[in-house]
Formats: sequence, C-alpha cells, structure tokens
Amino acid sequence: GCAEPRAPPASSAQIRYSIPEELTRGAFVGNIAKDLGTDVAKLAAANLQVLSDSDSQYFSVNVNTGVIMVSERIDREQLCGQNPRCFLHLKLAIENPVEFYRIEVEILDINDNPPEFPSDEVSLRIYELASLGARFPIQPAQDPDVGTNTLQTYHLSANENFNLNVKARTDGGKFPELVLERALDRELRAFHHLVLTAEDGGSPPQSSKIRITIQVLDANDNHPVFDRPSYGARLVENSPLGTLVVKLNATDVDEGPNGDIRYSLSSHNSAALRQIFAIDEQTGEIRVQGNLDFEEATVYEIEVEAKDMGSPTMEEHCSVVVEITDVNDNAPEVILTSFSSSLSEDAPPGTVVAVIHVRDRDSGEQGRVQCHVSPDLPFQLRKDYEHQYSLLTSTRLDREHVAYYNVTISASDLGSPPLSRHTTLPIALADVNDNAPQFEQASYEVLVAENNPVGSVLVTVSAADPDSEQNSRLSYSILRDVPISTYFRIDQDNGTIYTMRALDYEQDKVFQVPVEVKDAGSPALSSTAVVHVFVLDENDNAPTIVYPSVPKGSAFHQTIPVLAEPGYLVTKIVAVDADSGHNYLDVGRAGLTSQAQNYTSCFSPMSDQSDFLFNRGIKTTLLFSPQQAQPNTDWRFSQTQRPGTSGSQNGEEGGAWPNNQFDTEMLQAMILASANEAADGNSTLGGGTGTMGLSARYGPQFTLQHVPDYRQNVYIPGSTATLTNAAGKRDAKNSGSSGGNKKKSGKKEKK
Repeated sequence: GCAEPRAPPASSAQIRYSIPEELTRGAFVGNIAKDLGTDVAKLAAANLQVLSDSDSQYFSVNVNTGVIMVSERIDREQLCGQNPRCFLHLKLAIENPVEFYRIEVEILDINDNPPEFPSDEVSLRIYELASLGARFPIQPAQDPDVGTNTLQTYHLSANENFNLNVKARTDGGKFPELVLERALDRELRAFHHLVLTAEDGGSPPQSSKIRITIQVLDANDNHPVFDRPSYGARLVENSPLGTLVVKLNATDVDEGPNGDIRYSLSSHNSAALRQIFAIDEQTGEIRVQGNLDFEEATVYEIEVEAKDMGSPTMEEHCSVVVEITDVNDNAPEVILTSFSSSLSEDAPPGTVVAVIHVRDRDSGEQGRVQCHVSPDLPFQLRKDYEHQYSLLTSTRLDREHVAYYNVTISASDLGSPPLSRHTTLPIALADVNDNAPQFEQASYEVLVAENNPVGSVLVTVSAADPDSEQNSRLSYSILRDVPISTYFRIDQDNGTIYTMRALDYEQDKVFQVPVEVKDAGSPALSSTAVVHVFVLDENDNAPTIVYPSVPKGSAFHQTIPVLAEPGYLVTKIVAVDADSGHNYLDVGRAGLTSQAQNYTSCFSPMSDQSDFLFNRGIKTTLLFSPQQAQPNTDWRFSQTQRPGTSGSQNGEEGGAWPNNQFDTEMLQAMILASANEAADGNSTLGGGTGTMGLSARYGPQFTLQHVPDYRQNVYIPGSTATLTNAAGKRDAKNSGSSGGNKKKSGKKEKK
C-alpha cells in the first residue's frame, strides 16, 4: 500500500509517485520534505498548501512531517475509465517566497473487478444449412480493469459443432464469436447448450460465465456478405449533422425475403456512439447525427450488421473505423492560482503580482498557448513552466501618476486562425509618503500698518501634497524663533497667520517669518516658505525739540544785549519727528513734498510779542525785531546779530552762527545723538531684530520708499547740509551783514 516516488532530483519542479487504487484513508503516498530535500521545520513555516486540479481532494499533507497521505478513496475505474494509465496532478504552493512544485500521482490498477457478461444466458437460432465457418458473435464481457487485470481470454465448453474465435479490436476490446466447424443437422440435434467463460489476467484471475442456447432452424441457408470485411473513414470534428461517413454494401444470394437485406448498428455499440451516428437500413449509408468532438474521442469503431428477411433471419457483421481530425475550436483558458489586487507604489521592479495557469483542450499547435500583456503598462509576464506564468512589475510605480491599473492578460493559441481569451486584473496602488508638501509660493509679501489690533489676520499661506489620506494631512507652524514667536502665530490647520501684538514701525520695520508645512506621514515630510512682513508707518509720534536743550518742565532763558538792533538773532529752534514718509514735518504749510520743518511761534501772555519776530522760513530763526523786516536770503548774520551773552558785538564782521567751530561741532553732535536715539533705536534697515536679515533685493527699494530717514529734516546751524551729511562740514565763508527779517505790519503772531 506504500507509494513509490519516481522523482527527478530534489531541485526539479516535478515529482511523480505511484500508488495502487482503493488505498485506505491515511495511506502513505510520499514524503515531500525528503523528496524536495527540504527541512520539515522550514516546510511548515512556509505555509505549504496542496492544490488539486480536480474537485475532489484525494490527498492531504502533514506540514509537520512532510508526508502526503490519501484522504479519500480512489477508484481508478471511476477516474480514468479504460485509459491504460491514470494520473492525478497536484501543485504544492509554498509561500515566502512563492514557489510551485508539480506532483504527478499515477493510480495503479488492481484486479478488483471480474469480467461480466451483460446477461446470464443468450439464445441463438441457426439454420441447419449454415455454411461451415459461419460466425456468430456473442455479447462480450466487460472488465473495467486495465492492463493484465482486464479481460484476457474466453473459454468455450467442449462440443462437436462450434469453435471459439476471439476477435481483437483496435481499441483493445475482445469480442467472442462462435464459428461453425461442423454442419448442423436439426433432425439429429435441434438444440445445443454451450458455456462461454470470460477470464481476466489478474493474480489470481477472476472470471464469469454465460450459457448459450443454440436452436437449429431449417431453410434459409445463405447469409448476407459485405463487399469488404471492414471500412474506414475520416471526419473533422464539429462536422455538420447529416454528413455522410460511409456507404456499406452487403449481398445475399438467396431469393425473396431470404435475400432482402436490412442494415443496422449492432447492439455491441455503446449508447453514446448510437447518439452520434445513424445508418439507413435500406441503403447502408452511415451519417452524422450528433456532435463530433475531438477532445472527447479521436477515433470511433462502429459495429454494423446486415440481416436478411428470411426465416429465420441470417446476418453478417462488419466494422467501420472513423478517425476524427482536430480543429481549433477551443479558446485558451486562464486560471488565476494566486493574485493580490493591492500593491504598494514603492514595490521594486520584479515584484510578483499574480500567478496564472493556462490550458487549451485542442491538440498540437492548436493547443499551445502564448500569453502577453500590453507593453504600455508597467507589468510583464514571465513564463515559469509550460502552462504557468507570473505577472511581475517591470518598472517603478507612482501612485500620484497612476493610482489604478486594469491589466489585461491575453492568451492566444497557435491555431489557424488563432483563438484567444482575455482576462483583466484590477490592481490598485497603495500610497506611501514619497511627496513633501509644497507651498503655493516660495515667499509671501505682506504690508501691515503699525499699531494694528492684536489678532489681525496678516495672510493665509497654502500648501498641497499629492499623497493621500494621512500622508497628505497637513499642519502649519512658524519655525521657532523667540522674537518672531512673540509677534506672530499661525493656525496649524488652515495656515492663517495672526499678529500677537501691535507692531511699531519705529522699532521694527520688516519681519521675515519662516513658515513650515508638514504632512502626517511616517516619517513626516516638510517644506518651508518665508513671509516678508513690511510695517507701514503711521503718524503716531509728535515732533520733539532737540535744540535748544531744555529740561522737561523748565523754560529756556536767552540773554540778549540791551542795545540789540532789530534783526538781532536771538536763537534757533531745531525739532525732529520719529515718523517717516508723509509723516516729514511740514514747514509753513508748504506741502508734503517739502523737506523743511514747520515752526510756530508761541509767546507768553506777559511778553510783548511785538518785540520779536518768529521766522518760519527754511532757515528758522528767532529775531529781535520791533518792526517788520524783509526775509533774509541766507542765515548768515553780522557779528552784532549773533546770539550771545554779550551785547558789545560789532555788526561789521560777517560770520556763521554759532560763534566758532567748536560750538558748531558740539551742537551737531548733540542733535545727531538725539536724532539717532529717537529714530534708529535698535532697528535699522538691513539689521536688528525686526528685519531678520532682509535680503539685498529689498534694500534699495525700501531704503528710499518705505523706511526713509527723517534726519534729512534736521538742519545744523552754521551749515547748509542736513544732519546726514553735516558732520565734518563747515562753511567758513564770510557773508555780508544783513538787516535780517523784518515785518512791515505790527501784527503779533501766535502759536
């Protein structure tokens, strides 16, 4: 009961075993682990599976021992009928990596069936004038076993008139015939009783018997005779109904009814054959009346009999061998044995997606199958065995480019014309986090007025990520910098940036806010953008008098000579404003384009305003002038007009005010320090906390237009230059004396 493996070396892909039929359940077939040369523990870890081509699972595998066992009763005759060899085919599927091994199990016949006649008794009626050598067929016994176990011989009981002849057919069948060896004499013996024994070649042999009763009849002593002992024909499968196979011809020398012949298919023919062929009893023409399928049978042998109408009837038999020619009438079949409908987009080229099995029921070239897929797809087919292909990835995949594929596998045979079949496999790509989110802009520019409300919306930055699900779920953040984080915050969900405090142009004019967007993948991917925030100036600073320097809450005291003449220079007033742009002081309502400052005279109610003139010209001076004087075109005065503590100054000597270079340089230094303290603070263009290192492309633009230097408004006494270029310059040129600025009207000016 043990199977004997007939296998190539363990590295081969096919193993063959042979076992007898009718083994009990659990019977040993073979040890696959041993025959494959594989350790049993590895085999168990590889998730071994047995796949059968048939509906019944005749075998099972113990994954712990590698032993293949019989799991269901196997009847060779039921499986393979009269085929001399009977095979069951299995596939072993092993995972990690996927491998297939083909196992062929030959089912050997045992002598479990005796030959059997269709009945226990048969009767024959033979005329006494039957010719010597006449043959009388007996229904043969049937033995479903094959080889030596099937029917081998017949034995006829001893008698004086008949001999036994066994006729062998091309399909291996054996048909017994009684042959008349000695003439019959009904008057001598009217009935003959014989026994026919059928015996097979088993060990020990099995047999069965049939009783033959022969009635000897008188008269019609000639039987029909065919013009040839056998006939042959060739047809293509699927021949149309009514196709002529062959026309038989038999003759009978008797006259009248004894020579009138009728043709028929012998009862020896199977019921299936009778459904395929029909014979005309008058003409002897055999025609097709059913479907001819080469895949069902390649040859048919038809037993035909011709009977006369005598009494008793005499008959003759012949055989017609019909060969069937194959035509390409079966399209290939594609069977999925392994398939994964989801594939990660980062799967490397050569990844196995599916394993398919193809077959074609036709023969020869018409049964050979070729498979292919479209070259436009990133997949290819690899032929593993004669009828097995693997579908592999051929290139790198990108879900963001193509997320779903319908891969059509085309299987075509080599017939003429070829037949084909198409199978479509839906393959979806699973996303991996291989794309970083990207901002719509690499940088953003925002203008915002200073003194903005806390919580004001500056801008909304936006980014996109072509990945899917959590790999495209985005969050925004400001890259942590302590000064920046105290000014701005960002909504991590929608990218909206808000202010966290009021901005002060005089403190910070420009901010660079680095923003990061990050996806929720693992690991997360990110990118950054920069938001440039430019603060716009508002007129939120009042002018400040920087000269003369007077302590807060105190009054400025200036002494003038008693003999001061009209037009005498009392002092000059210098003021600065920390704002910029249109927020340039306006001098004398001269318009916004003026670079001068507007000074207005303010006199105490107790002072006599008629004694002093406040000159609001470009060179602002306070003059002693009890009467109106013409404006002076220059701010140079005679020595007698210079302010000072002494009134003994002469008016003839021309010179600049202050009195000397030392006084002028001291005044310049004092004004410059006050201006720098009020305007620059810690924040200048191109440096400081607020600018965050502003790039060069913003330098020229915003130096002149957005962050102007208000110090241009400051004039240094004794020089025609502004504060920005006053240092180190001094006009030493003496000018002639002037009468100063005078008013003709006695009207008093008020602030």
